Amino acid sequence: MRLTQASTLALILTWVMFGCLSPAQAAPAHELNAQDLQTWLDGFLPYALERGDVAGAVVVFVKDGTVLLEKGYGYANVAAKTPVDPARTLFRPGSTSKLFTWTAVMQLVEQGRLGLDVDINTYLDFKIPPFAGQPVTMRNLMTHTGGFEETLKYGETDIPADLLPLAAYIKRWVPERIFPPGQVPAYSNYGTALAGYIVQRISGERFEDYIERHILQPLHMNNSTFVQPLPARLDAQMAKGYVVASGPAKPYELFGFGPAGALASTGDDMAHFLIAHLQDGAYGDARILKPQTARLMHGTPLTLLPDVHRMLLGFYEKNRNGHRVIGHAGDIALFHSEFYIYPDDGVGVFISMNSTGKDLGAYAVRDALFTQFTDRYFPGPTPDGQVDEKTRQRDTALICGEYRNSRRSQSNFLGVLGLLGSTHVTDNGDGTISVTQADGLNGEPLRWREIAPLVWREVSGKQRLSARLENGKVTLFSYDELSPFMVFQPVSGLESTALRLTLGKLALLVLGFTMVSWPTGALIRRRYGARLALDGQAQLAYRGARTAAALVFVALAGWMWTFMGFINGSLPMTDGTDGWLRILHLFTSVVFLGAVVLACWNGWCTCRSLRGLWAKVWSLFLAIACAIVFWLGCAYELVGFGVRY
Repeated sequence: MRLTQASTLALILTWVMFGCLSPAQAAPAHELNAQDLQTWLDGFLPYALERGDVAGAVVVFVKDGTVLLEKGYGYANVAAKTPVDPARTLFRPGSTSKLFTWTAVMQLVEQGRLGLDVDINTYLDFKIPPFAGQPVTMRNLMTHTGGFEETLKYGETDIPADLLPLAAYIKRWVPERIFPPGQVPAYSNYGTALAGYIVQRISGERFEDYIERHILQPLHMNNSTFVQPLPARLDAQMAKGYVVASGPAKPYELFGFGPAGALASTGDDMAHFLIAHLQDGAYGDARILKPQTARLMHGTPLTLLPDVHRMLLGFYEKNRNGHRVIGHAGDIALFHSEFYIYPDDGVGVFISMNSTGKDLGAYAVRDALFTQFTDRYFPGPTPDGQVDEKTRQRDTALICGEYRNSRRSQSNFLGVLGLLGSTHVTDNGDGTISVTQADGLNGEPLRWREIAPLVWREVSGKQRLSARLENGKVTLFSYDELSPFMVFQPVSGLESTALRLTLGKLALLVLGFTMVSWPTGALIRRRYGARLALDGQAQLAYRGARTAAALVFVALAGWMWTFMGFINGSLPMTDGTDGWLRILHLFTSVVFLGAVVLACWNGWCTCRSLRGLWAKVWSLFLAIACAIVFWLGCAYELVGFGVRY
């Protein structure tokens, strides 16, 4: 997700004018002090926010146990012109909240009350079934390798009455397991919420209260909370959230998966958390983790692919220029944040913005802040290398093809959204490869050149891409931006999204032409006084097949309306929508199956009649098209009765 090319070029031009992207950046590091940092930051962030239509931001830098700089930019409330105050204005760090949950988990680990490699059913009052004979462990949850598919129901709302308590959210149903534990990273909010529920059960305290007592209070984070809705004492300090700053403010977001994203905090409070993790659990006289526990958390990587960033115990790697960097980003609908520390350099950074911005501008601003800060103050060599031409050609042939993301819904109707875009690795013909959806700041696909067997580096950049080979085939690949928590797996044959999408388009083309030609033909016959030369069963089959073709589009329109309702919030992802979904499922099942039956009946009647060759061929096309639609409906759970998603 990036700015459009025009927006980005304007932004980059400004940064170049202020020297932020000049070649001198690769020279010796600037001295990291408050004055230089503020001069650099003031040079581009205000303009970047305005250009991206982002309302406001808070930025915090800490170094050697103290706050180096914390500053607010723009507005916490656009209409009231309330400026962002880093000490008082609350932002929503989103998934950065997970680091608090994982810190709580590690507190219980060091107390001997929780084991990283113990079946989590030991700590639960309901059962998570094993997959491939293997139980889920806390280590799996912390590395996003529990194997759960994506789940959305009751995940997000802005209506307090729709917010489920943590226990109810966790137990309402267990998402399908689609991978064996520990083998495939698939980012999971449910998995983190499950860990939070385990903290709640083991401690005997409500999760929000546990975080308050054992992390927020010791760190003097007095303007922070996981409580939803926001407590009255903090409500007046909360920044408004916007899609774009020029648009209206939106309601406060509430999360069923609270431990995975419910935190509200100020920049100043987040500085305390940065310092605590930089100092192996210590903040002033307080300690939230023992040094050995913090080092275990920060330094235990899960290595599934070589030479790309890895998941740690809750944190993930974001290394750059030979410097070790770990952290966690956070994105909810309206707030976008990033939290990262440089453990070996004693430095930490937090940024949060209260708008998504025009053309998803907040993502570009956040990424640029990290890369330019690191390149300015912690420059270093970019690892390089090369492979021989034979190896390059072999590995290019191995990796090129179609893939799907490991973070996906597979057993419910949300899987159909996968038809909107699969991932393809392509050979550019110039010694590089490209990956769809992996674009640079200029909006163009990144190009990757192989620097070691099955390891590629971004051309004129620093990201790496790596693939795993098993039995002579690539079984997964990923690149630095995603590799800690998501990978891409190959698909082929009837599972190919490209094949399914092509067949689906062709089927709908046939159905659409059939539907349109029916009234058109009737009008033409009326104009010339002709009649349909069909009687009896043949006429019934003819009309039935064409009616079914029209109803297929009605069913698909119902699903499009449903998905749009989910996206824009007009249709809640709660049990209140189940009635509509059951009706839509039933209607779709009857229509899709009925279309196959009627189209086959029409084909049989047509082929037995004296009608022309084209009519007979088209009747076969129609039967095949209806069969394809029914197959895809079954494959993506549009045909069925499931309301678990």
